[in-house]
Amino acid sequence: MMKKQAGRLTWRLTALLMALVIVLAGCGANNNKPEGGNAGENKANGTDKPLTKVQVVLDWTPNTNHTGLYVARDKGFFKEQGLDVEIIQPGESGADQMVASGNVQFGVSYQESITMARIAGVPLVSLAAVIQHNTSGFASPVDKGIDSPKKFEGKTYGGWGAPLEEAVIDSLMQEEQADVKKVNIMSIGDGDFFSAVKRDIDFAWIYYAWTGVEAELRGEKINMVYLTDYSDKLDYYTPVLATSEKLIAEDPELVKAFVAGAAAGYQYAIDNPEDAAEMLIKAEPDLNAELVRASQKWLSPKYQDDAAQWGEQKLSVWENYADWMFDHKLLEKELEADKAFTNDFLPKK
Repeated sequence: MMKKQAGRLTWRLTALLMALVIVLAGCGANNNKPEGGNAGENKANGTDKPLTKVQVVLDWTPNTNHTGLYVARDKGFFKEQGLDVEIIQPGESGADQMVASGNVQFGVSYQESITMARIAGVPLVSLAAVIQHNTSGFASPVDKGIDSPKKFEGKTYGGWGAPLEEAVIDSLMQEEQADVKKVNIMSIGDGDFFSAVKRDIDFAWIYYAWTGVEAELRGEKINMVYLTDYSDKLDYYTPVLATSEKLIAEDPELVKAFVAGAAAGYQYAIDNPEDAAEMLIKAEPDLNAELVRASQKWLSPKYQDDAAQWGEQKLSVWENYADWMFDHKLLEKELEADKAFTNDFLPKK
C-alpha cells in the first residue's frame, strides 16, 4: 500500500477545496506557536539556546520527494538553524488543511492545490519548489500503444474523479486534434497502477520518479506522455513546501530557519544521492529499499535542475498555470500569483 500511495498523484481537489473552506473561518484562531514550547539544546551551533519544536506534514506516505527533509533532520541541518523538526504524515484532513488551520507550521503541498486554496480565500504560501519541473505524465504499458495524446481515444483512463484530470487530458488531446469525449474516464481511487492496467484501465497519471522507476525495476516497459511535452503551462511546481501567511507575518525568522535547513537537506541529496537514499531507508524501513535507491538516483538531479538554486520559483510559472486553470473553468476568478509564493526565505547566494 505504501508504494502505490507514494506513487500516485494526490489531486482530490474538489474534496480539498471543501475542506479548506471549512477551516477558513478558523485560520486565525491558532497562534501558530509550536505545541509543547521548546525542547533540547542547540549544541549544533555552539550555543545553549533551546531548540524550537517544529512539525512538517508530508503530503502522502514517505518517498523520495521528501528525502531532503529527512536529510535535514538526520544530518543536523535543522538543528543548526535552532530547530527540532518532527516529520509527520497527514491525517484524513490532509496536509494543506493542517497547515491552513495552524495545527502544523509547515507542509508538503502542490502548486495546483495552493492555487485553489487561495482562490477559496485560504492564505497558504509556497516557500520552495521541491522539484523544479513537473515530472508527471500519463503512463501505460508499451503493448497498449499509447505513445501520444491522440492514442487516448478509445482507451480507459483511471483516476480520482477530479475535474482537473479531464481538463488536462483534454488540453493535451487538443494539441493533436483528438477528442476527449472518446476517452472512457473512470475513478479507481488509490488503486495500484500495475494491477489496474492489467485489469481495469489502459493508462493513468503518475510521477515517473516513483512509479516509473518502479516499472523499470519490475522490467515492465511503459510509455510516458509527459504533460510538459505538450504544454508549457502545465510545467508547474509539484511538490512544494508551504506555510501560512499568518506564520510568515508572526514569525518570519522561524520560516527562514526552516527553509534554510530544508535547502541544506535537499542540496545534500542533490550532491550525495546514494547517501541520502540510505538515510530515507533508515528512517522509513518499510519502504522498498531498492526502489528508494533507484528513485533517488533518478530524482536528485531534478530537484534543482536548471534553476539558479534549489527551491527557486518563478512568477511566470505561477501565472501560466493559474491562467490555464482559469481558462479551463477550474477557477472562479484569477489568481493573484505574486502572493501565492515567495523566494524571500531561500538562502542568499
